[in-house]
Amino acid sequence: MVYRLDPVTLEVTQVIHNDLKPFGATINNATQTLWFGNTVNSAVTAMDAKTGAVKGRLVLDARKRSEDVRPLQPRELAADDATNTVYISGIGKESVIWVVDGDAIKLKDTIQNTGKMSTALAVDSKAKRLYTANADGEFITIDTTTNKIISRKKLLDDGKEHFFINLSLDTAGNRAFVTDSKAAEVLVIDTRNGNVLAKVAAPESLAVLFNPTRNEAYVTHRQAGKVSVIDAKSYKVVKNV
Repeated sequence: MVYRLDPVTLEVTQVIHNDLKPFGATINNATQTLWFGNTVNSAVTAMDAKTGAVKGRLVLDARKRSEDVRPLQPRELAADDATNTVYISGIGKESVIWVVDGDAIKLKDTIQNTGKMSTALAVDSKAKRLYTANADGEFITIDTTTNKIISRKKLLDDGKEHFFINLSLDTAGNRAFVTDSKAAEVLVIDTRNGNVLAKVAAPESLAVLFNPTRNEAYVTHRQAGKVSVIDAKSYKVVKNV
């Protein structure tokens, strides 16, 4: 099921039933289309944001699961409103990013070799850039006009295990806030060159969202059971919820 919440009261205003379990989600605000990744089915579903009606569905990896075969699993989604393109991370030992035509709900392209478990995904429509990060400790930049990887950079060379699982963009400031599920810090990256601008001390992290209005980043910590509020100017945690 999918729940629509009132942004002020957080009351449930709509419940949308789905025959497949939805995991990752994004919205194309221009077309008012919701996109949900159906991870266990290796599929993606498009829904009308107003009515909840299914507009279409696309199986992204049709291979049958077996002892030797592990279909790639859709995880995070990012929509480019300007081109009506949806990007979906397909995770596995060697991940991909699926590029879906939002009008036709058909696969346009597959970006290969994005590394181990490249879950993180964010698009900068104006700059024509797509960003991902992975369990190999890499930050990867993709040109959305060609769907080609133009740079990949190991963010830390400290001999420790890192899984950069999610990221959120400050497009105006050329920054990416990147969470790490294996280390107690959030990285702030310069998207122009992949350099680390700051390391914010915080528990092992999962989701992240940058708020440009308040110049804050919100980070969830599943194991710690809390949410951190990070001042994006000082790079300090100012509140825990």
